[in-house]
Amino acid sequence: MNSSQLLSAALLTLFSGTALAQSAAAAKTLASKNACLACHAVDKKLVGPAFKDVAAKHAGQADALEKVSARIKSGGSGLYGPVPMPPQAQLKDDELKLLAGWILAGAPDQ
Repeated sequence: MNSSQLLSAALLTLFSGTALAQSAAAAKTLASKNACLACHAVDKKLVGPAFKDVAAKHAGQADALEKVSARIKSGGSGLYGPVPMPPQAQLKDDELKLLAGWILAGAPDQ
């Protein structure tokens, strides 16, 4: 099993069954609380890219979780257009990974 398959398996495990509902709800609450949903939607571009577009862009990348977590923490612009995303430096590492995993799983509701 290669590293991208391992990442996919880990994300599916994280967001499967009861764990899926709890993790997805926690991630969505965290996204809402930190104003992520003011600029992002699951399936359409708002100010920033759709979460599904982020997931597609990083599909198959072994370091996707780390990349997306780092991007959330540091913010930036240029990857999806010129509008900057503000940094979310106040988030703890486990919160960053929860959000990044949720986004990479397509931001499921349940």
